[in-house]
Amino acid sequence: MTETTERFVDSADGTRIAVYEQGDPDGPTVVLVHGWPDSHVLWDGVAPLLAEGYRVIRYDNRGVGKSAVPQHHSSYTMARFADDFDAVARAVGGGRPVHVLAHDWGSVGVWEYLARPGSADVVASFTSVSGPSGDHINRFVIDGLKRPYRPRRFLRSLGQLGRLSYMAAFSTPVLAPAAVRVAFARGGMRRRLLADGIAPDNIHHSRALVGDAVNSMKVYRANFFPGLRHARTDHRVDVPVQLIVNTRDPYVRSYSYADIPNWAARLWRRDLIAGHWAPMSHPAQLARAVTELVDHLGGAPASRELARAEVGVERAPFGDQLVSVTGAGSGIGRATALAFAAHGAEIVVSDIDENAAAATAAEITAGGGTAHAYRLDVADADAVQRFAEQVCATHGVPDVLVNNAGVGHAGLFLDTPADQYDRVLDINFGGVVNCCRAFGARMVARGMGGHIVNVASMAAYSPTQAMNAYATSKAAVFMFSDCLRAELDSAGIGLTTVCPGVIDTNIIDGTRFDVPTHKRSEVETLRAQIKKGFALRRYGPEKVAKAIVSAVQNNTPVRPVTPEAYLVYGVAHALPQVMRSTARANLG
Repeated sequence: MTETTERFVDSADGTRIAVYEQGDPDGPTVVLVHGWPDSHVLWDGVAPLLAEGYRVIRYDNRGVGKSAVPQHHSSYTMARFADDFDAVARAVGGGRPVHVLAHDWGSVGVWEYLARPGSADVVASFTSVSGPSGDHINRFVIDGLKRPYRPRRFLRSLGQLGRLSYMAAFSTPVLAPAAVRVAFARGGMRRRLLADGIAPDNIHHSRALVGDAVNSMKVYRANFFPGLRHARTDHRVDVPVQLIVNTRDPYVRSYSYADIPNWAARLWRRDLIAGHWAPMSHPAQLARAVTELVDHLGGAPASRELARAEVGVERAPFGDQLVSVTGAGSGIGRATALAFAAHGAEIVVSDIDENAAAATAAEITAGGGTAHAYRLDVADADAVQRFAEQVCATHGVPDVLVNNAGVGHAGLFLDTPADQYDRVLDINFGGVVNCCRAFGARMVARGMGGHIVNVASMAAYSPTQAMNAYATSKAAVFMFSDCLRAELDSAGIGLTTVCPGVIDTNIIDGTRFDVPTHKRSEVETLRAQIKKGFALRRYGPEKVAKAIVSAVQNNTPVRPVTPEAYLVYGVAHALPQVMRSTARANLG
C-alpha cells in the first residue's frame, strides 16, 4: 500500500473530520465514503487498487475513528453527512470536481449532497454501492404501497420495507447501542461477514469497531423514521451516476433501484453477484468499475462492461457482450458464432483448423460484426489455459461460453482401439472440462454472472452399441453439466446442456469408423449413406444455433434440438428399458 497521510477538516457545524490521502497526487481524485458500522478502514482492499493511477481520499464519518463524536442524534442526519462530504471534497479537490465511491450510509449521504444546487461543480461522478437515496427508496416503497392494484409492485414495496425493518429496532436509544456493543464485542459482526463468504483476510475493520459502531448508531434514529415520513419528489441528479447493485444484498433488494433512471440524467448499472459488504468481498470489481467510469469520463473509450451497463441505450439482445465459441470453424459452432454476432455480440472464434476459424471470423466481420479467430485444441489442457489467459487479457472475460468442439465416432467398443476411444473422450468430454475450468473460474471471479453452453447430443441419453465412445463422451458432458450447473448457480452463472438430434453438418466427414476387418471396405459406402440421410433430414446447424441463443436468453437448463431429440429424451426418462433394447442395434 502507498504511504498514507492524515489531516483534519472542519464540517459546517464545526465537527472535526479525519481525512486520509494516498496514491498519485497528480491523478484524478477519488473520494471513498464508508457507512455503518465501518470506518475508512473499510476501503483497505479497494484503495491500493486505485492508488497507482488516482489520488485516493478516505475519511472517517462523524462518530467514527479519529473524527469527532457529536452526542445528540440530530447531528447524524443525512444533511450533516452531506456537510461532511462537502467539507472534505472542497478541501481536497483543489477547485476540481472529485469522483466518489460510497457505500451504505456513506452513499446515502452523497445522494443527499447531490440534491443540492451546485453539487455538480464539486462531484464529477458518483459510484453508489448498497446505499440508495433516502428520497428514492421512500418513493419506491410509499408509491408502491399506495397501489395495491399493482400486486407485483405492491409486494416488492412491502418486501423492501420489511427488509429495512431492522432499522426501527436500531433506532431505539440505549437498548440498541447496548445490544450492538455486546454482539460486536463477542465477534458477531465478524461471524456475519464470514457467513457471507468473505475471506478472513478481506475483513477490514479498525480496532475501535465496537466503539465506532455504538457511537454512530445514532444515524438510524436520526434518519429512519423521518425518512419514512418525508421525502423529496424532485430529487434529480445531473452528475453521472454508476449503481453497483449487489444482487444478494439482504437489506436493499435489486428491484428497489428500478426507478432510478427517472432520477438520474446519466446512469450506469452493474449487477454484482455479492452481498451487502462488496467493498470487502469484491474490492477488485469495485475498483475496476470506478476506473472504467473515471477514465471514460476523462475521454477514454468505454470498456465493454461499462458500455453494457449504461442505462437507456438501445442495443441488440447481446450487444456489448463477448461470446466465445469453440469448434466454430464449421457446423453448429460456426452457425452459433454467426447467430450471436447477428444479435450484437463480439465473438471469439476458435477451432483446431485455424483457417476455418479465420473464415468464420471474416464472415462475421464482413457482416458488420466483430470477431477474433484463434487456433485451439480443446483436448490440450495447457493450451486451453493459455488461450483463456490471452482472451481475457485481450478481450475481457466472456459473458457467454459455448463449448461446442467435438468429433464423431462410430464402432463397437471391442472394435475400437484404446487410443481412439481415449481420443474421443479427450476431445468431446475433456475439451468441455478444460474450457469450463479455464473460463469458469474467471467468470466466477468477475462476479457479474454469465452463461455456459455445453453441446452434448441426443446420444447422451440414447445408448447405442454402435456409438459407444461417442455416446459415452456426450453422456459424460450431460452429467458434468448437471453437476456444474448446481455449483455455478451461487455465482449467478447459468448453464445449458444442448442435445441436438440428427443435424445436417460435416461431422460425418471427419467421423472415424472402427469396424471389423471384413467390413472396412464398406466404410465409405456407409459414410455416404449416412450423409445422404442427414441431408434428406434437412435440419441444419442454423436451427441448433437459434436454439442455443434462445436457451441462453431464457437460462434453459437442458435443451434438446429436433423432434427426435425431444422424443428420445422423454422416452429415456419414462421408459428406460425401451432405450436399452434399442441399443442392441449395430452397424449392420
